[in-house]
Amino acid sequence: MPGPRGHLNATLIALFVTFLWSSSWVLIRWGLDQEGLSPITFASMRYGLAAMILLGWVAIQPRRRTELRSLDRKSMTWILLLGVIFYAITQGAQFVAIDSQPAATSSLILSWTPLLVALASSRSISEPVSGRQTLGALLVIAGAWTYFSGDLGATAIGVTASIVGLLANVVGSLLGRHVNRPGNVSPLVVTTLSMGIGSAILVATGLVAEGVPAVSGRALGIIVWLAVVNTAWAFTLWNLSLRRLSAIESAAINNTMLIQIAVLAWIFLDERIGVAEGAGILLVTVGILLTQKILGRRPTPAESPLRR
Repeated sequence: MPGPRGHLNATLIALFVTFLWSSSWVLIRWGLDQEGLSPITFASMRYGLAAMILLGWVAIQPRRRTELRSLDRKSMTWILLLGVIFYAITQGAQFVAIDSQPAATSSLILSWTPLLVALASSRSISEPVSGRQTLGALLVIAGAWTYFSGDLGATAIGVTASIVGLLANVVGSLLGRHVNRPGNVSPLVVTTLSMGIGSAILVATGLVAEGVPAVSGRALGIIVWLAVVNTAWAFTLWNLSLRRLSAIESAAINNTMLIQIAVLAWIFLDERIGVAEGAGILLVTVGILLTQKILGRRPTPAESPLRR
């Protein structure tokens, strides 16, 4: 995906992935509330099934098998560390948070991700952040606070889990960019390995803490859809987009889920968007646009369409 057009394509792919993840919010709530699934067990079944699907897909492709065998120790270590942080810790904590308090509270705490990524990315992965991008990250947070103003029904467990998820999400964003930026490992292999180790930890934790689950037919359908579409496919696309998007860009795009979830709830759950919510949506949208390097960026001579 060379040049500005490739950057725009990466942005659109990332936005599509966040839409899939936003739709997961409703499905997760159904699984937790209506089907009685425990949070860690639910997360482990979703990501465990997705990891097995991806592993099978890698296994039937000779090129990917060769790539997997040829991974050096350093690359393997970074990918496995990504799996522990971005899947086992981040996703497990988010499921616990969703189960323990209103979704708005968890989303509000997670809205700090872009700013924290902005503060850390210049030092940790040598990606300097412009003043415009920092302003964009601040607007995203301001928009989230505006949207979710009022009594949010926070709980001690929910807030703790959300903060753990926030910190892990920040580190995971930086690690994901670090792993995918060189482009020497395919997104499929990165996703398969990282999700494999992360889901294994979730499965072990779920069995110890919550026991063997009883799964209804409807719950199984939710798990399969989440695993195949919203996890295996979506995370592979996400890792593909990270080859072009900086850490703060991907973090800000990830925060569009705040708005997408609100709109989906308005359309499908008849949850009206008021003045405060509308103002919050506007602020987040402007903030997202400001973080994207594609805006106001002139192509270099090598990237100019006239030279292709």
